[in-house]
Amino acid sequence: MQISEIDLERFSNHFSAYTELRLHENTTQQISLLNGDVVSNARDTSGGVSSRVFDQGSWGFSSNANFTDDAILSTIEASTRNAAFLATRKGDSEARLPAAKAQASSDFRTGKPRMSQDEIIAFLRACDQYVVETCPEIVSRQVGFSALDMEKKLYTSDGSCGHNVNTRSLISIKLTTRNPQGEPIELGEGFGSRGQFEDVFPDMVEVKRKVDELYRHLMNKKDAVKPVSGYHDVILASDLAGILAHEAIGHTTEGDLVKAGSVAGDFLGQRVASEMVTLVDYAHTYEGETLPVPVYLDDEGVASRDCVIIEKGILKNFMHNKDTAQHFNMALTGNARAFSYTDEPLVRMRNTAILPGKDKFEDMVASIESGYLLMRWTNGQADSTSEFMFGVQMGYEIRDGKLGKAITDTTISGVAFDMLKEITMLSDEMTWNCSGMCGKKQPMPVGMGGPAVKTKMFIGGE
Repeated sequence: MQISEIDLERFSNHFSAYTELRLHENTTQQISLLNGDVVSNARDTSGGVSSRVFDQGSWGFSSNANFTDDAILSTIEASTRNAAFLATRKGDSEARLPAAKAQASSDFRTGKPRMSQDEIIAFLRACDQYVVETCPEIVSRQVGFSALDMEKKLYTSDGSCGHNVNTRSLISIKLTTRNPQGEPIELGEGFGSRGQFEDVFPDMVEVKRKVDELYRHLMNKKDAVKPVSGYHDVILASDLAGILAHEAIGHTTEGDLVKAGSVAGDFLGQRVASEMVTLVDYAHTYEGETLPVPVYLDDEGVASRDCVIIEKGILKNFMHNKDTAQHFNMALTGNARAFSYTDEPLVRMRNTAILPGKDKFEDMVASIESGYLLMRWTNGQADSTSEFMFGVQMGYEIRDGKLGKAITDTTISGVAFDMLKEITMLSDEMTWNCSGMCGKKQPMPVGMGGPAVKTKMFIGGE
């Protein structure tokens, strides 16, 4: 039976405490080509039902890999027993959750005829052939495709209900060449957006543009120079600024992490950034456009709303689920999300971005006598103190207000809230990206965005 055909409300007479009943199915697709050969080709669908119950301050959770009536009923019964058992150990008869009743439905599946697996592989082969024809100095190439369709249907004892289908399709390209010393150097990028393959990649126009851009930067990187280690003026391209905003700032302001001791808990109402900086976690829409990861109803049945985290440099809000909103006596934001039917909802970002400023990118470069433009990140990490370290695989020198030579792979590090205070310019362009998966306990697709940012930070090098 399809999720859309199942009426969850008819099971509500089996609720004896606050209950969230969720049907959830994920479909993933992965195809990889290495030098023109298909090296992986997989498609997987997994789903089931979950029930979460709140009883006297304790949560009980259960899940089942079936959608049958018996499976749904047994899941409700198991989660109810689990909550009741835990309440006998550490229960609080006075504990309450904020009530929320909302309805929302959305479906981002394509209305076009679906392409077969063979047709998608043929498209990827055409992408690969374009690399062969236009990138003569490449010694190795990888082309990949990944997709995630996430369908959820929810009913809660507060009366919230919704049926939502979010989709995402991405293509990744990695090119390898050799520098004059014969050492391999590589550069890669993932790109795509909300939607299924037929809508996101109707032709090869965007793929060709990305390949051309990637190859140009890789050829520049053949003659790269090592950056000078130290504290420098830098311009962070929007992708790099976005990942820093997400990892080093956004996570510190998630209500569950604040409750656990995140540094942001000490800064509420205080200046944490330049007054130029406003940071928002958007629910689903920005300036009339649907965002990469639109969330209209979260997995606790709360209507999702935008959360202004930093406003003109002042830390204003945290992102919340029902539990943390109650704990901090703050408004609900609709940030509770679960990746799979086997997962409980956690406080998760949706579409997090620093808002653009009024500066032209060319003026930002011209304002730096000696510094660096940092463009693409690789791996990295940040912690609850907002300290961070990230790898950078693409960047350029800035000398006397002009872009110079490409730089070798390097690292950036620092304290995010200190870095925010050093921001002096923000470009007037807003760019969104959804190619990453956030890894907080469970994977989750997220959107990140923002302008280019001029600030100061420590760069590794000679």
